[in-house]
Amino acid sequence: MPLSYAELKARQRAERDTHSEGLALRVHRALSWLDRAEQCEDVDGRFIFLWIAFNAAYANEIVGGERTGEQRAFAQFLKKLVSLDSEDVLYELIWTEFPGSVRVLLNNQFVYEPFWEHHRGNLSEDQWHRSFDKAKVAANKALAGHQTVNVLSIVLARMYTLRNQLVHGGATWNSSVNRDQLRDCADFLGKLVPHVIELMLDHPDTLWGDACYPVVSV
Repeated sequence: MPLSYAELKARQRAERDTHSEGLALRVHRALSWLDRAEQCEDVDGRFIFLWIAFNAAYANEIVGGERTGEQRAFAQFLKKLVSLDSEDVLYELIWTEFPGSVRVLLNNQFVYEPFWEHHRGNLSEDQWHRSFDKAKVAANKALAGHQTVNVLSIVLARMYTLRNQLVHGGATWNSSVNRDQLRDCADFLGKLVPHVIELMLDHPDTLWGDACYPVVSV
């Protein structure tokens, strides 16, 4: 079971004086949003707050296109986390969740960006269907091959599409049409984010880099 905000915050308070400035700020911010997510009573807000918590943990300054730049950043961050994950907690999380929220998410075309590219007129129906099928096969192969970074990258890419729908006003609050994907994404992120923060606390000497938008005194 992932740790709660209260458990992680107690540990962070006990250890933060030994942390680098970048790690301290990343973890502090991520914990603040995890706390807010745990208090949230609606799934839309919970998903958004959990995404911000994850973003606070990994974010660097984004150079280039927003989507490609951010996906590259979290792919690099995941690679670092998995290399430090000696107990394989991230793979176990995926394996446990795969029969439920992860599989449902991978089968949901509404969080698959090429589906929307088809509706924008940029891809044919056959193109997005073939791409969708290939992506599901790739996710299954990655899971079977213990390729944790690849599976997480695929899952988080779907979540990023959902994040864009909400943050850019492409969805209605408490809409009946996106409950399944929001519930599944929020459930998965609610388990992933505490593991991410715990791994960062377990490895304070790793080069996590400076947090974006550092605190500046004027």
